[in-house]
Amino acid sequence: MPELKRILLTGSSGFVGTHVLAAWERGDFGEGVDFVCPPPGWDLRDSRAVQSWISAAAPTAVIHLAAQSFVPRSFEAPEETFDINLSGTLRLLQALNSTGFRGRLLYVSSGDIYGSVPVDALPVDESRAPEPRSPYAVSKWAAEQLCLQWHRSEGMDVVVARPFNHVGPGQARQFALPSMASQIVACMDGRQDAVHVGNIEITRDFTDVRDVVRAYANLLDHGHAGQTYVIGSGIERSLRSILQDICRIAGISPSIIHDPARMRASEQTRMRADPTRLRAHTGWEPTVPFDVTLTDILTDARNNP
Repeated sequence: MPELKRILLTGSSGFVGTHVLAAWERGDFGEGVDFVCPPPGWDLRDSRAVQSWISAAAPTAVIHLAAQSFVPRSFEAPEETFDINLSGTLRLLQALNSTGFRGRLLYVSSGDIYGSVPVDALPVDESRAPEPRSPYAVSKWAAEQLCLQWHRSEGMDVVVARPFNHVGPGQARQFALPSMASQIVACMDGRQDAVHVGNIEITRDFTDVRDVVRAYANLLDHGHAGQTYVIGSGIERSLRSILQDICRIAGISPSIIHDPARMRASEQTRMRADPTRLRAHTGWEPTVPFDVTLTDILTDARNNP
């Protein structure tokens, strides 16, 4: 009888983590797989807690999601961001090494590390040199490089994922699409008479979080050790077109108010990812239609006002 695969999942209570566990329940991670999640109150900044939990969990693979991931917060509290994202990752690596871990660590970085990319350099693939523009992005780039250093010098099986914008039900309201959807629901209910937006002419590469999670499952099984993988749909969509699509699905045409407080200085105007390596190495393709993604985001906003 094959040995049970025990996947240690950090960040299990977050937006993506909850979708990882839902995917596991659907069988997206295969048969004979169990997930081990940290106890309530567990903190990557607590070396003893990290060591104790890793020793007790005895994982055969790790998906490292836990992070301080809100960019504005990283400007307000850069020390906290680095302590969780970089030093916390070091504590995790040290604990895994001390317990004799011999499995695969999937480190989840971010497409945000690329910073400002000229339009003529799109789409972005793994060969693009990162130019991070926030403490968050710097911390993620530093942590992924730390993991790859452990691959090179300690022999740890490490794969790095760089997901671009991933969206879906359950995402916090401070992000663009959930914010739009919650305001549209408020307009439908008569609680609001317009949708307030920032710059909706910008474009981004949005991928349904459920497709991103499938990419993680594929990388655990088929990614090449020591490699970095961009995750994205390869499709460029403007926030304006997305807002129009959500309004179409909702069946309303609210007024749109451009709010200067929602504008960001020197914002990247366009973005598109190139997931060619991911497709070539794992066979991954996005499968969730974007209208389904938007419908689910709208439903989530309606059910959780």
